[in-house]
Amino acid sequence: MRLIRRTSDRVNEDSSTPRRILVADDDPSIATLIQVTLKDPRYEVIAATNGLEALTAFKQEHFDVVILDVMMPYVDGFEACERIREESDIPIVMLTSRDGTEDIVHGFELGADDYITKPFKTAELIARVESILRRVEGYKNRVAPATVRVGDIEIDEPRHRVVVRGHEVNLTPMEFELLYFLAANAGNVFDRETLFREVWGYDYVGETNLVDVCVRRLREKVEIEPSRPRIIVTIRGVGYKLTNT
Repeated sequence: MRLIRRTSDRVNEDSSTPRRILVADDDPSIATLIQVTLKDPRYEVIAATNGLEALTAFKQEHFDVVILDVMMPYVDGFEACERIREESDIPIVMLTSRDGTEDIVHGFELGADDYITKPFKTAELIARVESILRRVEGYKNRVAPATVRVGDIEIDEPRHRVVVRGHEVNLTPMEFELLYFLAANAGNVFDRETLFREVWGYDYVGETNLVDVCVRRLREKVEIEPSRPRIIVTIRGVGYKLTNT
């Protein structure tokens, strides 16, 4: 099976400009750990001690990725995510000890691209940051069509616009990525590990609940009856597919 991908396989490593990463966490040890983990000429990490500082820094400077702790004083991570998303499509990673499904769903609803729970492995953090940067860089080198139409769904990638049964629906960046991939490869079944690799962009498969939550949120926006999906269907014991009828 030849997959239709929207992104390139690698970041342009020839770029001499480091990717700027904004990290907001009120725990100095976590902020220091992230700075040490990402100590590399390719990255420049700027730390904020709370959500308010993060929002101020975001408005004043350019960043390529934002990593937000949820539990912070003044402005928590969820509110900071929502306010950043109102202005920008910059990739946002939520970093928190709250790993309940409701929290993950809420993060996706507000526009988060990924969700890492504490305690986390440094290798996992690096993998996720690199995957996000690969995805962003890949936008410049798309090999998939700009417009995809499957059944009642029309996806206009350049405008980041999705129309379902004649009505425009609002998707978060991650929901858009998942729908685009499934629609571009309509009829094919993908397991969670493949979706992690092709949509999220990394091979780590520990947090498979992220895929399920994102599928659930997407169904609520494109299905007539989300509890009885006919567009994004589950193939028991295998994974998910988008039907092409």
